[in-house]
Amino acid sequence: MPRKPKRPCSYPSCKELTAGRFCEEHQKLSEQHYNKYQRDPETRKRYGWAWKRIRDCYIKAHPLCMLCQKNGKLTPAHEIHHITPLSKGGNHDEENLMALCSSCHSTITAQEGGRWK
Repeated sequence: MPRKPKRPCSYPSCKELTAGRFCEEHQKLSEQHYNKYQRDPETRKRYGWAWKRIRDCYIKAHPLCMLCQKNGKLTPAHEIHHITPLSKGGNHDEENLMALCSSCHSTITAQEGGRWK
């Protein structure tokens, strides 16, 4: 299946071509800006270095999307989902985590009324 053509990065005056919104360099800057100025401080505390270590270990142990596997597809997992959200008393325990592809994670988050409300 053909891919969409790459387009210029959305960062002002950057001419790098990218498949996403920003090139790699400006994607990092965009994430840093979001974490520093737009993300809720309480959420920022929950997702620190400890979470990154937990996430990396979990994704190594569960490299495939769990929902896609249930449907008979083998899709690499890129995100870790909290079954019970941290905002509702969830934790980082392995029983509360689920490895998902970006598509499945976005679907679940939208259904729960998460980040996009």
